[in-house]
Amino acid sequence: MSKVASSSAAPVDVSVVIVSFNTREVLRECIQTLERETSQVTYEAIVVDNASADGSADMVEKEFPWVRLVRSAVNLGFAAANNRGFVLARGRYVSQLNSDAFMQPGAMDLAVQHMDAKPNVGLSGGRLVGRDGSWQASVRQFPSPLNEALSLTGLAAKYRKSRFFGRADRTWADPLEPGPADWVPGAFTLIRREVLEQIGLLDERFFLYFDDVDLCRRVKALGYAVWYFPDVVVTHLGGESAKAVSHLRLSSSGAQLVLWRMRSQLLYHRKYHGAFGAWLTMTLEASWNWLRALSNSRRPKDPAHLGKAQESRNVVAIIKQAWRETHGGQVCPPKPW
Repeated sequence: MSKVASSSAAPVDVSVVIVSFNTREVLRECIQTLERETSQVTYEAIVVDNASADGSADMVEKEFPWVRLVRSAVNLGFAAANNRGFVLARGRYVSQLNSDAFMQPGAMDLAVQHMDAKPNVGLSGGRLVGRDGSWQASVRQFPSPLNEALSLTGLAAKYRKSRFFGRADRTWADPLEPGPADWVPGAFTLIRREVLEQIGLLDERFFLYFDDVDLCRRVKALGYAVWYFPDVVVTHLGGESAKAVSHLRLSSSGAQLVLWRMRSQLLYHRKYHGAFGAWLTMTLEASWNWLRALSNSRRPKDPAHLGKAQESRNVVAIIKQAWRETHGGQVCPPKPW
């Protein structure tokens, strides 16, 4: 039986903050599974709608009157929208849950149990899987130029079981083994209220992407651990909000908006690795795509290779645009992106 907080005065174990941007159908499923599969802990749900045009907010208001709904007149971005929910949260834990993420049986209950048992853990994540149960990167190492190079060259994917080459996504490890992490994806996280109060809200310069990496860095800098709990299983579709933005070019890696990613990536590296770190990040990705374009251009009779060459040239142009718009990772472009 679901244990939704019965009133604004009732004690709450978890405040679940869900940000939605044109994800009405999966948002409905997200709330339904949260309600159906959470039975041991008391929780409240806060949905922050980022000016959706698909009736997402009206659906929540009509079908889930117990959910606290925040309607934004503009697309605030992921970090800023989560912050709108965080300031309303009453729980002793605050959970980020993507609108395209669905709790499996007992997942939230287990997450709270684990955090209660490990007071040194400030933030935790679970095992993300696809609809078909396929593995998704759920426990990761902080971004670095080396990890970027291993990913771009395909070495990380080719040598997944190597501790060196598979370092960024921990592909060498048993996915069923719990343990500490550098960072866990923001599709589902659980953070202690007192930790959030100490480190402050999400950095709103990250309109989309890298806000979760930044949050985990700040938690660890405070002296708390970040942990991965594989028995906390969450089905995650990925990229649903990005698919709704049809006028921007999507990357080939699964509905990831290249420009938005590069802006946030530059902002992140400038924040933690300085001007050289931001420049090196841009140079690595631009150089790799330039070489890829050059290689594929040498096969002019093959339409597939010509298409790949053009795609790589487009990516290089986007990287340069992101560099200009962020002044090398120093400033956040005007919002909404």
